[in-house]
Amino acid sequence: MSDTARSLRDPLAMTWISRSAARWRGMLAACVLLTLPAAPSLAQTPLPGTRIVAVVNGDVITSGDVDNRARLFAISTGLSTTPEVLERLKSQIANQLIDERLRLQEAQRRKIVVPDKQIAAAIREVEQRNNMPDGGLRQKLASLGVSHRTMIDQIRVQLAWTQVLREQLADKLNISDADVDEKIRQHTRQIGKPEYSVGEIFVPVDDPANLADARRFAETVIAELRAGAPFAAVAAQFSQTQSALEGGEVGWMQPDQLDPQVARLVVQMPPGAVSNPVKVPGGFAIVTVRAKREIGRDIGTMVSLRQVFLPFAEPLDPQRPTEQQRLALEKARSISTSVKTCAQMEQTAKVNPSNRPADPGEVRLETVNPPPFREMLSKLKPGEASQPLVAVDGIAVIVVCSKEQKNTAVESRDDVRRRLISERVELASRHTIRELRRKASIQRDGKGV
Repeated sequence: MSDTARSLRDPLAMTWISRSAARWRGMLAACVLLTLPAAPSLAQTPLPGTRIVAVVNGDVITSGDVDNRARLFAISTGLSTTPEVLERLKSQIANQLIDERLRLQEAQRRKIVVPDKQIAAAIREVEQRNNMPDGGLRQKLASLGVSHRTMIDQIRVQLAWTQVLREQLADKLNISDADVDEKIRQHTRQIGKPEYSVGEIFVPVDDPANLADARRFAETVIAELRAGAPFAAVAAQFSQTQSALEGGEVGWMQPDQLDPQVARLVVQMPPGAVSNPVKVPGGFAIVTVRAKREIGRDIGTMVSLRQVFLPFAEPLDPQRPTEQQRLALEKARSISTSVKTCAQMEQTAKVNPSNRPADPGEVRLETVNPPPFREMLSKLKPGEASQPLVAVDGIAVIVVCSKEQKNTAVESRDDVRRRLISERVELASRHTIRELRRKASIQRDGKGV
């Protein structure tokens, strides 16, 4: 899990693209602007052709806002953008926008201002992580019909909300050595018991009348997840908990640390499975189990690697490859035979930029999917490049830098400190948004969205 403490000190760490999505899919998560717009006004006038979907303490949300966010959600998570899917997204997306507006209003009430340069820096970080030039995300998303204002609004809210939580928690983020010692003692008493690496997507239900809509939305997302959409990307874009900023990663949990309904499923689910909607306090949870282990005992093979990705100008038809695709395959074969070190692969990636990072980060071999890819990685020796890996959107060549057996269940004091901070941040975030909803004046158009 990433450094939550640093997230509260450094808002750049809280950009809303998940690391998993960035590493493996190069997901689009933001756009860059030559000139950033000011924060949304609390008195907006709908554009012609749009209608008011909701009014949140006098702040208008239009059908255009919902349409843009639904399309962004579908594109950035790999969901299909058919009219049917987009239509089913809209009701829950409207609820998400209402919560975002409440967060923004709370930040404005506290006189929190997110500087434009901070937003631009966060966006640039996303572009660099995806090996894209300045302005690359903006141009790509514009070509897909997504308004750049949609991205800027979302990033602004998330950075502002980080500051709200920082102010609200204040001294509670100072984890003492005694707190860490007690957590370590608790952990030591649990050695040998099972625990589970859990991912979640939380779908809130703020009104019992919205229960059916929320369930339908959750079922739509589950269908897409089971069809191959990456869990981390879906969670980063949609889930309404602080764990969304970590791609939905909750961390290693024991059954008694989970909601009883969730725990009942987690102990039975195989790694990689996605649950049906689980009714929990405040909404529905969609859960995945990433891995299982015994507390304090988890030996795994950690692999460090580098990659080059050669994108296709158009999707591959294996029966009718284009000239560009043939040339890409020839180049990939040349890279495969000539590159012998990770440093060489990094240099090759700089000469052949793409939306996939040269360094996707250290991965645990046992959890790599699909199985053929895992088997291929297991056979590669350090300094040995793979054969070209052909996909519909391009060709990758990978070189293994190192393989090392590690006990991944061992936590350092810093790990424990980060976990305690993460727990406090999540609790504060949920409590605060519940209170904001309770006190808010929220009017819906009554027509659905």
